[in-house]
Amino acid sequence: MKKTLKQIVNWLNSDQQIVDDVVVTGISINTRTLQVGDLFIPFRGEKTNGHRYVEQAFENGAAASFWLKDEPNPPAGLPLLFVDNPEEALQQMATAYRQEHCAKFIGITGSNGKTSTKDLVAGVLSPYYKVQKTEGNFNNELGLPLTILSLDEDTDFAVLEMGMSGFGEIEFLTKLAKPHFTAITNIGEAHLQDLGSREGIAKAKFEIVQGLQPGGKLFYDGDEPLLSPLVAGEKHLQALSFGLEGSNDLLATNITTTENGSAFTVEGLLDTDFFISVLGSHQVKNTLVAILIAREVGLSTEQIREALKDISLTNMRMQLVNGAQGILFVNDAYNAAPTSVKAALQFIKATDIRTDKWVVLGDMLELGELEQQFHEEIALAIDVENIHQVCLYGPRMKWLYEKLQSVLPAGRLLWTAEDYAPIIKHLRENAGTDSIVLLKGSRGMALENVLKAFND
Repeated sequence: MKKTLKQIVNWLNSDQQIVDDVVVTGISINTRTLQVGDLFIPFRGEKTNGHRYVEQAFENGAAASFWLKDEPNPPAGLPLLFVDNPEEALQQMATAYRQEHCAKFIGITGSNGKTSTKDLVAGVLSPYYKVQKTEGNFNNELGLPLTILSLDEDTDFAVLEMGMSGFGEIEFLTKLAKPHFTAITNIGEAHLQDLGSREGIAKAKFEIVQGLQPGGKLFYDGDEPLLSPLVAGEKHLQALSFGLEGSNDLLATNITTTENGSAFTVEGLLDTDFFISVLGSHQVKNTLVAILIAREVGLSTEQIREALKDISLTNMRMQLVNGAQGILFVNDAYNAAPTSVKAALQFIKATDIRTDKWVVLGDMLELGELEQQFHEEIALAIDVENIHQVCLYGPRMKWLYEKLQSVLPAGRLLWTAEDYAPIIKHLRENAGTDSIVLLKGSRGMALENVLKAFND
């Protein structure tokens, strides 16, 4: 974004204190990461007041700043825009900039796999177009406007992740972004405590089509029976399904895994073979979204194949890491829900990268009243003949521990409620050069701390 302060004033129709008509080249909500030319957005909360840092923002190179109308003592002589609500003003700016922008917008949601799919879509397009994507977890009512306002004016494709915890949130985001393509990666169990059922989650995710541009397309998980009736209920919706089973428009089969990645065959709209330097059949499934979108924008099969070979995902998504003692870790510790845990366990079961297979699982959070049932059901996904060591971390994992006690001897099963140390000790004493260790847990469990103990 490169706009004069007067242009932004016109977007907002706000009062202003303009010394000079400066040029704004970015947005910042944190003085520590602020870049020269940014518009600083001060937020006022219970514990802090961003207005205290406005003068520091200018010292760091800010071009201008918001100032709440009811905040006393605005500093004189500085370019300020007076607003009633900084978040709403930010959203208003993003709406105006989106209307002016010529990029193709892609919106991605789902219970699991949003970030990986975003990375895969951006990765397959990047060799051929200028692509920008959501950074970090900037996927909500505050993060999405910041992402849109961070887009360069000559960006060809904007790949936007859309998260939510309740009804209406995806609808807001998609109507702001007005995507040309949308994707629903899957329907899991995260946010059950807010949405009540998987059916509720499916309806909340399906809100993404409400902002879809005329002539735009939805790509959806055809293996998920909850989505098919929602798609069928939108008579004018153009939609394509993807999956690993059944009669999807794009189907992945013959998935094989090596230490370098996954090879697979696609059938349906394309009939050919691909390879990605990413592990797991669930990541192959996410890759189908990237293939479908790349095909829609005109890339050839060979262009898609070549781009996929070099794609890498955001850290802590099925990330292979070599650790001390020759241990190979699969760091999938960014987040966890029953669906994604089962997918990761299926990978460990199927892989022949190494023979001594370990899983280190942390609590799954935000599962509501059924959290005990969901933790206990993970026992059915653990192949005790194939997985040799199971380490569990967190108070909720006691439920899974009790389920596994009857099928795993004490030497192969460990549970600790609040301390990583017993797991680290067990690994140091028993894992080695033939060991592969899956780390999987909700973000609040921070299982990467186990990996840190084995950093070379």
